[in-house]
Amino acid sequence: MKAMILAAGYGKRMRPLTDHTPKPLLQAGGKALIEYHIEALRDAGFASLVINSGWLGDTLAEALGDGSRYGIPIAWSHEGTPLETAGGIKRALPLLGDAPFALINGDIWTDYDVSRLLIQRDDPVHLVLVDNPPHHPQGDFHLTDTARLRDNTDPRLTYAGIGRFDPALFAALPEGEAKLAPVLRQAMARDAASGEHHRGQWWDIGTPERLDELDRLLTQR
Repeated sequence: MKAMILAAGYGKRMRPLTDHTPKPLLQAGGKALIEYHIEALRDAGFASLVINSGWLGDTLAEALGDGSRYGIPIAWSHEGTPLETAGGIKRALPLLGDAPFALINGDIWTDYDVSRLLIQRDDPVHLVLVDNPPHHPQGDFHLTDTARLRDNTDPRLTYAGIGRFDPALFAALPEGEAKLAPVLRQAMARDAASGEHHRGQWWDIGTPERLDELDRLLTQR
């Protein structure tokens, strides 16, 4: 099974840190954020990775290379101008192939066990959800007692930026910029989306202050 790490964003909220450094290369605990994902996916048994790049993409690709020093092959989907999540996945489909793949945002940190994404599932969408953080109190989606995902139902949890997807969901999308949320909502409307609630550590590194907090946590460990 392959995995895709999303790493093409501008990181505007992290400026000036991201003026010359791609957001996934920002460090916490002495390691780049994206390196935690690469190592976790490798250790879980994923066969290879696809990483998309946009802002400062050459810098990102030069830093990580072909994955040989991490022990897992990395293929690159260079976007130039970021295409949003679904558009980036659409662009990367030739690298991802026809089998379901795992997806993870490059600018989060979590202790979620990514080997759970290797579990065979019938649904074309499976999302990992977390408790709503202070900066996103309204949440995103409802998770039923039977692990089904619903839109416009309370209470809601927050999408963690981690999931498993069937590439067929994106095959019919036009080339260019496209958001992920409409794709998810269409799957939920067909009762074709499942989910799980991760109750462990999860950090959305959206501000320099949150990066500093995570750095302190990981350094203390």
